[in-house]
Amino acid sequence: MSTTAAETTACAPGQCEHLLRAGNTNCAGCGMSVGLQWLGEALNEEQPLVVIPACCGIVTAGAFPTTAYNAPVAASTFASAAAVATGLRAVARLNRDRTPVICWAGDGGTYDIGLATLSAAAERNEDIVYICYDNEIYGNTGGQRSSATPEGVFTTTSPGGKSGRKKDIMGIMVAHGIPYAATLSIAHREDFLRKMRTARQIPGFSFLLIHSPCPTGWKSEPDESIDLVRYAVSCGLFPLYEVFHGERYRINERPDPPTIEAINEYMSRQRRYTSAAVDMEHVKREIERRWRFLGAMAAEFGVAEDED
Repeated sequence: MSTTAAETTACAPGQCEHLLRAGNTNCAGCGMSVGLQWLGEALNEEQPLVVIPACCGIVTAGAFPTTAYNAPVAASTFASAAAVATGLRAVARLNRDRTPVICWAGDGGTYDIGLATLSAAAERNEDIVYICYDNEIYGNTGGQRSSATPEGVFTTTSPGGKSGRKKDIMGIMVAHGIPYAATLSIAHREDFLRKMRTARQIPGFSFLLIHSPCPTGWKSEPDESIDLVRYAVSCGLFPLYEVFHGERYRINERPDPPTIEAINEYMSRQRRYTSAAVDMEHVKREIERRWRFLGAMAAEFGVAEDED
């Protein structure tokens, strides 16, 4: 763990392996896999220290002594990813090492079980990049409901469709006043890479939320994962925006006015939505409500498009 950043970037440009190596066991169409590949690219061959709690991401590594990751990885308990990352950052600081420390966690370890240590690290403004790949279920254990599961979605623990809206994790993290928080889309590559690099460059705590399709849990086709995220952004269900220091909002892409047809285009491609539990007019109103809030915040406290 004492390897310096200079030593970890010794390979020539374009010669380093991907952060996620070939031959891993991830499912076809997994949004997490795309996110990991682009994370490695955004780091520009700078090898990070990665902390991964119990989730699909830690299963990705495979069986000891081999690993599908081209970086040192610490496997943490479900609740302690941000705490372990804090310790790694402290050791690196003692060694005057600027190697990036990154948490890579699912929604179970972020929205639910890991929320306490996540909040504590954010409140202390630890120099960590925390990335949540949000597949909106406990995907690694069979597809149970999490607080990230959208309203009306069928899971093994919500067979009639989940009641109640999805937790606003971005609102929670922004309320900590952290230097940087942003949502990321695997259907918007340049925006994704820019935000990853911004998080790396800004000192202090950064929180990134990736909308991450899970074909197994979403009951969707693997080759439609990118399109699903694109539909979610275009109909307003997944806003693309970033927030600086808890108050300066910047909207990165404005959707078309939400329509029942556009929302249905997204939902109908996933068999996880139970038609009896989904009130399309209610979903449309919720999207409009969310965008009124974001629009007001960007107008009141926004930043110019070219501001760092």
